[in-house]
Amino acid sequence: MNDTLYLTSEGAARLKAELEQLKGPARQEISQRLRSAIQMGDLSENADYHKAKEDQGFLEGKIMELEYLLKHATIIEKKDEGLREVVEVGARITVMEEGEPPETYLLVGAKEADPRNGRISHESPIGSALIGHRVGDRVEVTTPGGTLWLEIIEIE
Repeated sequence: MNDTLYLTSEGAARLKAELEQLKGPARQEISQRLRSAIQMGDLSENADYHKAKEDQGFLEGKIMELEYLLKHATIIEKKDEGLREVVEVGARITVMEEGEPPETYLLVGAKEADPRNGRISHESPIGSALIGHRVGDRVEVTTPGGTLWLEIIEIE
């Protein structure tokens, strides 16, 4: 399995906005909660203080995770309009299983995968099977539900 972290430029922008919110308003809110709890006195049995400290730990962990992702991710740049020759991360692929209507997927990194909305990970069974193939190829995909054959109709 490939250890490369992929993000679309839109996904990276969303993560940057989330990071900015966490480092600004969210940190300030927790800081205020901690100050208020400390002013109540005895911290050993102060539920507000302990909850705020726990929330602070989760917040800082999320900040570290987002900073790591943004620092180490490979940003998938949109290609010029037109068709691509092979399936790669960032491609929109239309495939068809025999006897079924065509389905279109956007191949993204694992952090942005949302199969219900047509965004599949390059690490998923379908995504990893399609990578490197061309229009017209029939690709065998082994899924938890069994093996299926998909024909690549279009790659954008």
